[in-house]
Formats: sequence, structure tokens, C-alpha cells
Amino acid sequence: MKKFINNIIKYYKYAVYSAKAELKSEVADSYLNWLWWIIEPFCFMLIYTFVFGVVFKNNTPYFASFVFIGLTVWDFFNRMLTGSVKLIINNRDLVTKVYVPKYVLLLSKSFTYLFKMGISLLITFALMIFQGVPFTWHILFIIPIFIVLYVISFGIGMILMHFGVTLNDLGNLTNIALRMVFYLSGVFYNINERLSGKLKYILLRANPVAFCMNELRKVMLQGVLPNFAVLGVWLIIGIGLCVLGVHLINSYENSYAKVI
Repeated sequence: MKKFINNIIKYYKYAVYSAKAELKSEVADSYLNWLWWIIEPFCFMLIYTFVFGVVFKNNTPYFASFVFIGLTVWDFFNRMLTGSVKLIINNRDLVTKVYVPKYVLLLSKSFTYLFKMGISLLITFALMIFQGVPFTWHILFIIPIFIVLYVISFGIGMILMHFGVTLNDLGNLTNIALRMVFYLSGVFYNINERLSGKLKYILLRANPVAFCMNELRKVMLQGVLPNFAVLGVWLIIGIGLCVLGVHLINSYENSYAKVI
């Protein structure tokens, strides 16, 4: 891990520069430019709010903010995992010609996703103000919750990035798995209200996405403390996933150029 930390420090500026370049290229040919980063998540929130709040008559308090928090968490997790599978292959020219620690590629990608998540979070705050959600000091706990979400996503992303070099079907398998996780995470419904017993207990603890969504909604909408015990467990699991991912990449990164 010492090598990993040293490489992160060494290539940090490259990761930031690469992320900025990617963000600029995304909107280079668009008339609305950076406004798409606001329009896209806002439109999805309106759709889900209408379908599940109006059509299915969901009575969850502050439902629009509730949905937007879920979408913010899900979009980051989904992008991190789907974007990592073919990351080394998609950067074939860089991997074969210049040495860059492969997890730096994921670090750079994560910066673009963090930027977009930050925009979604700002929209969420604006929506909370519009809906009259009371702000309490508990909202400060979004920081450790997002840190846990990032660590878990980065760890899984590194593992997928490694196996994505040789497993051609991993992208399809990942999409199927993520689709299942999406519906089991309570993005547009409240697991605490819809489920009970062991199933609710398992979903809110064994599914890191559902857990992070639920804890964020607690501190942002209800003004209560998060579950520190489970948060700590997932942080340890996330660090373990990162250690495994770093080990795999350090052990096999010299062979990636030959495979691709």
C-alpha cells in the first residue's frame, strides 16, 4: 500500500488534468455546454418523482429530495463500476506506450464522477430548501458516508478493471448485476416502509448502496445520526477491497499490454 500511496501522490496532478480534459470534451460540441450536467439528473428526478410519487401515490415526506439523494448515490456507484470494466482496454495507447499506474486511470475517472455527484448534491440542497426541509447539524455526516461510498466503489472498480482485461463478458455481467442492485437499493422507494423483517435488515446492511442511501436520507431529511457501527464495517470492507484491487493490479499490470 505504500507504493500505492506514493503513486497517488506522484500522479495526482495527471489524474486531475485528465479529468478536466474529459469533462471539457463531454460538452465541447453541445450548445447548452455544462448545463447538461444539471439538466440530465434534474430531468431523471422529475420522471421518477412523477411516476412513483404521483402515479403510484408514494407518501414519503420530501419525496423529490428523497429520490434525488438516491439518484446521486446510485449514479456515482453505477458510473464507477461500469466505467472501470473496460478502462484499461479503452486506454490501450496510453497503457502500451507510457507507464502510468493503472489505478491512476480509475482515480482520474472517479474525479469526473465526483464532480458530477457534487453538482447533483448542490441540486439536492436547492431542492431541500424549496421543499422546506429543515437543515440540522447532522447533515455534516454526509462527509463520512460519501467517503465510505467512494472507498467501496473504488475498491470494486479496481477489481473489475483488472478482470475486465481478460474477461470479455464481464461488462455484460456487471450490467446485469447492477440492474438487480438498482431495484434492491430503494432509489425510488423507502425500504423501511415497504419491507420488514429479515429482508429489510439484509438489504439495508448487506447492500452498500442501499445502506449509504438510507444513511444519507437519515442525516439530510430526518436530522438523525447515521449507523456508525455498520458505517465502520463497510469502511473496513471497502479498504479491504482496495487492498485486494491494488494487489491484483501491481501483480499483473506488466502483462496488460501483452493481453490488449
